[in-house]
Amino acid sequence: MRVIVSIGGSVLAPDLEADRVEAHADVLDGLVAEGHEVAAVVGGGGVARRYIGTARDLGATEYDLDALGIDVTRLNARLLIAALDSSATPEPAESHEAARASLRRGEVAVMGGTIPGHTTDAVAALLAEMAEADLLVYATSVPGVFSADPNVDSGAERYDELSAGELVDVISSIETAAGSNAPVDLLAAKIIERSGLRAVVLDGSEPPRIADAVAGDADGTEVRPDE
Repeated sequence: MRVIVSIGGSVLAPDLEADRVEAHADVLDGLVAEGHEVAAVVGGGGVARRYIGTARDLGATEYDLDALGIDVTRLNARLLIAALDSSATPEPAESHEAARASLRRGEVAVMGGTIPGHTTDAVAALLAEMAEADLLVYATSVPGVFSADPNVDSGAERYDELSAGELVDVISSIETAAGSNAPVDLLAAKIIERSGLRAVVLDGSEPPRIADAVAGDADGTEVRPDE
């Protein structure tokens, strides 16, 4: 199975603790040992948000803020590469073409962000589309997709399963609510829909949940292609 794993920066390295990075690397190494082809896309998390906040106070443009965030995602990707025992790209792939080439060589492809305007959610979805992945896993800080942002609405309910079209609708409604944050952004959801990708959104704070999802025992929200 070809698997793309998107790991949020706040999940991989919230406090830059080596043990947490190693735990995620161990899961990816385990998937490779089972015969899966694996690529990982790493987000920026709280570290990126702090840099961006300071740069915004200093008058940086939105383009520059995005570029700064991309730099942080690539630093986080380097941490993951350092922890991997499997054959991996020696440094983060800076394009989807480079990541796909790594997969074809049998390496674990690791990416951060690519270009301003694209979140790592979208980067992961595009890589899954390009590589014709069998499964796209979003390891986030929440246990799936909810009817609303659970941090804002205590009555939000988690979906166990959604069609790709339903995912787009749910994410659209969450993103239009002031102060709300969706676990996957709208561009990523639309790429998942157009590509007919199978995806899982789960809580990545316990890395073994990623392996469980690949094994077909997902504890999160499963997204199935539209019929």
